[in-house]
Amino acid sequence: MARDYRKIRAWQLADELAFGVYKATESFSRAEAYGLTSQIRRAAVSVPANIVEGATRNHTKEYLQFLYQAAGSLAELGYHLEFSRRIGYVPDEEAHRLLRQQDVAARTLRALIAYIERAGSQSSKVHSRLPGV
Repeated sequence: MARDYRKIRAWQLADELAFGVYKATESFSRAEAYGLTSQIRRAAVSVPANIVEGATRNHTKEYLQFLYQAAGSLAELGYHLEFSRRIGYVPDEEAHRLLRQQDVAARTLRALIAYIERAGSQSSKVHSRLPGV
């Protein structure tokens, strides 16, 4: 039951955001290469990567686990972006643009999770009414 992750809107938004984060962090201080730069980039890339990994799973529960991981990384990324803006690494305008992207990606991902959870609960209700199941 592998899903084509490229068709998943949450992945598309997360991929676009990760690309933007990489571009925005190119100007970070070299002293931050193993600190904030690395942390923010890992969080950004983790979001689409977890969606991809989840999409390959055969069981809904596993898929949801990876989507929840992606949601956690997306929240972490939001903090890193705000922190980077506050310390002056990312200009206000660029930070606000990235944070808007992060917000849209988070809402889309939460909607996907809710949809899958609803579909799963509907499926289990149907199965629980079947004799011998």
